[in-house]
Amino acid sequence: MRKLPTSTLVTPTYNWPEALELLLLSLLRQTHLPDEIIIADDGSKEETKSVIDKYKDKFSVPLIHIWHEDKGNRKPAIMNKAIAQAKGDYIIEIDGDIIMEKHFIEDHLRFAEEGMYLFGSRVTITKEKLPELYKKQLMHFGFLSSGIKKRGRTLRVPLFMNFIKPVSLRSKKLRGCNMSFWKKDFMAINGFNESLVGWGIDDSEMIQRLHNLGILGKRLKYSGIAYHIYHKEQSKSHIDVNRKIEEETTQKKLTYIEKGVDQYLDK
Repeated sequence: MRKLPTSTLVTPTYNWPEALELLLLSLLRQTHLPDEIIIADDGSKEETKSVIDKYKDKFSVPLIHIWHEDKGNRKPAIMNKAIAQAKGDYIIEIDGDIIMEKHFIEDHLRFAEEGMYLFGSRVTITKEKLPELYKKQLMHFGFLSSGIKKRGRTLRVPLFMNFIKPVSLRSKKLRGCNMSFWKKDFMAINGFNESLVGWGIDDSEMIQRLHNLGILGKRLKYSGIAYHIYHKEQSKSHIDVNRKIEEETTQKKLTYIEKGVDQYLDK
């Protein structure tokens, strides 16, 4: 197998230490660890820091906690701050409510290609499963497991990736909870757009600028398996404002935004 790129796993979190602990436990089971892990904390309270501190000594790679004050949903800003400090050439982004199948990191790095980003799907863990999930700290799920939806996505057959073609248009199946990209491409478009407010659109708007730059997308199928922990939907009060920004990015083929990651780089 070819040499894998250096990598940084970045995950945003906000006041959900139970989910973050399951994420970290699934990371400990990985067949291949990233070179560093960054928790991009959008203003959580002390409980989240306690979980991170508890696991720092359990990893053979740095576990880094980047926090800023809670001023409402500012995911683009905290992700920019985190990725600005990332040392890996390749960024793997997952949400803070994801449990990774043990080959997750290996799959993203194995299929990483220059001029391309990857996006995967997710299996949903149901609301009814949550008490057992937390009590037993479940890590392993399969096709026949109870308490999951989209169970066909539990199947891992990496050979099938040989038949997946890259796409030049942003897919409607794109989910920010499971994707990866080259840091240099992220920097070329100035990262996440901090003009976006509240929940939603930040990942797809950023990816649209990658496409505008000429970067292709490739879907991870039967690889990069992720399990998403059920939660109530977040407020979509600003979604229309964000959609207009995304539409402008698409129509005008914008690649670089003013309010982005460059604010946090050493000048």
